[in-house]
Amino acid sequence: MGTIRVGISGWRYPRWRGDFYPVGLPQRAELSYAAERMTSVEINGSFYSLQRPSSYAAWRDATPDDFVLAVKGGRFITHMKRLRGIEAPLANFFASGVLALGPKLGPVLWQLPSSLSFDAELVDGFFAQLPRSTRAAAELAKGHDDRLSGDRVHLDVDADLPMRHVLEFRNRSFCTDEAFDLMRKHDVGCVVADSPGRWPEADVVTSDVVYARLHGHTELYASGYSAASLDKWADRCREWARDADVYVYFDNDARGRAPHDAVSLISRLDPVG
Repeated sequence: MGTIRVGISGWRYPRWRGDFYPVGLPQRAELSYAAERMTSVEINGSFYSLQRPSSYAAWRDATPDDFVLAVKGGRFITHMKRLRGIEAPLANFFASGVLALGPKLGPVLWQLPSSLSFDAELVDGFFAQLPRSTRAAAELAKGHDDRLSGDRVHLDVDADLPMRHVLEFRNRSFCTDEAFDLMRKHDVGCVVADSPGRWPEADVVTSDVVYARLHGHTELYASGYSAASLDKWADRCREWARDADVYVYFDNDARGRAPHDAVSLISRLDPVG
């Protein structure tokens, strides 16, 4: 059996304060509070901009020893460069502090825009550039450009640990055997995205990790998941865990449902999760 980890996509949402987060809880304590109740969190600020090594170190230190932090790859690579000419941007991303997470580093999520259709040569080239270990990532990171310098750079690794990658595509042209075989060739996990019919939901195991992002049961980013729906997701997690490690992140944060749904799903998986 693989491990099953459940958490939230991001944790700093004003609407959660006074609801999931107790009144008066300092903002700096929110990650620790969430981490006491979940088994993983997806860092998504890294999607919008390069974070600092000091931030990654603080997030590492704010979580339990057995906790895992997934990291969302930068949109500059996926949405702006659209996977072309990304040598320096990739180096910048891995130099920006990701490696400071150490053994708590979980899968790296690469989310593609819905306007990017499947191009076998392009995707194959992108996958080939992704580092498969922390030392390989540190070596790649040495190629960072002058956007990063001094304390904005972290290249140190204490141990050479495996690095796993997952892909969340949003264009249905990826739902082909050719695309899935390419993911298998490069050992890249296929993200299962639940998005009330907005984007394709491909339940295909392409590596030793299954990564699910739950964007809302009936309304994108907003609606919560019913008890019956959470029961079904728990069953799916157990099924996936026969062949892979499983990561599930709730992204239905707009009305504050994500953390409550994550805790509810964990309660259904114990002691498996």
